[in-house]
Amino acid sequence: MRKLMKTTTSALAALAIAGSVAQAAEVEVLHWWTSGGEAAALNVLKGDLESQGIGWQDMPVAGGGGTEAMTVLRARVTSGDAPTAVQALGFDILDWGAQGALADLNEVAAQEGWDDVVPAALQAFAKYDGKWISAPVNVHSTNWVWANKAVLDANGIAVPETWEDFVAAVETLSAAGVTPIAHGGQAWQDATVFDAVAMSTGGPDFYKAAFIDMDEEALGSDTMKQAFDRMAFIRANVDDNFSGRDWNLATAMVINGEAGFQMMGDWAKGEFLNADKVPGQDFLCFRFPGTQDQVTFNADQFMMFDQGGVVSEEQAALASAILSPSFQSAFNVVKGSVPARTDVSDADFDACGKQGMKDLAAAAASGNLFGSMAHGHANPAGVKNAIYDVVTAHFNGEYDSETAVEELVDAVSIAQ
Repeated sequence: MRKLMKTTTSALAALAIAGSVAQAAEVEVLHWWTSGGEAAALNVLKGDLESQGIGWQDMPVAGGGGTEAMTVLRARVTSGDAPTAVQALGFDILDWGAQGALADLNEVAAQEGWDDVVPAALQAFAKYDGKWISAPVNVHSTNWVWANKAVLDANGIAVPETWEDFVAAVETLSAAGVTPIAHGGQAWQDATVFDAVAMSTGGPDFYKAAFIDMDEEALGSDTMKQAFDRMAFIRANVDDNFSGRDWNLATAMVINGEAGFQMMGDWAKGEFLNADKVPGQDFLCFRFPGTQDQVTFNADQFMMFDQGGVVSEEQAALASAILSPSFQSAFNVVKGSVPARTDVSDADFDACGKQGMKDLAAAAASGNLFGSMAHGHANPAGVKNAIYDVVTAHFNGEYDSETAVEELVDAVSIAQ
């Protein structure tokens, strides 16, 4: 299959001589992987395609949650100029599938056995109406905490196991004059923290009821108020300059010893690795206290836009490259995530990567694997954005916790 999809060097040369093409075949890829660690991971995919004689036209749109990229995409599609492939998450993929805008990748998927190796939880977002419409790159889990080991050691802090442990650790760092929590004040980052806090506060049944089932009783409960109270504690322990900060700059604060903790998905590990830091030696990775047995996830995928009813050779090559076991390992080792297919060895992964793969498998087996609300895998975009608004307004002091709960119930009801 790979051979059939490759454009050979001799064929390209002949076409160039004939004047029928101005340049080699290429893919135009819209994505939001612009940080150092993300760019390094993306180079793995670029290199794979270049080895097949396929060029890469890069279209990066900064913004870690992808909101800005989706805005650019809508403008491109509206003008009749859709990119070859686009990085996307969860319900955004299904929305484009429902519009009939995406290419049918079933032929590639069947020939390469995607159905047998991609977990059902990912297939739910990679297929529409029985057709594969995107290629999963990875599985990210979002309920991680990243810590500077030297900062914790210097202050006698062990890895916190419970919320109470975490509060004690934060208060110790604050008393020592260290910024306890590195955070970027952007809506998706606020929601990422809230994801973990809500899961920790109420447990998996509460999380599912509130953010997947959108149960009004759960959304308006005392447990939800407690989650907002805990968010207020976190807000009180970030630095004054958090507003608008990109996530990777918050990660850099932990890397440089300017802060103790960051609550962020496992893409943060790529920043530590890019800075030549070693897990267990320079930094620590652990589940948010109280969520050790649960995993909230998102999965980066590349949607392939319909190019006239036929999947192009370049799109097929890109999809094939993304799902190849060698790429899944090489990419995710660098990115910080874990493979989107279940048959990839963990041999090349570091301690955090091995733990991530182990946690994911255990959560899937126990029924504790949940799509992340903050990253478009728990509910449709309209609901997600409504939750964003309330969480960020509360984090910025516009609502107290009781008011935030009332606003959350109303916002979700209106958005449904």
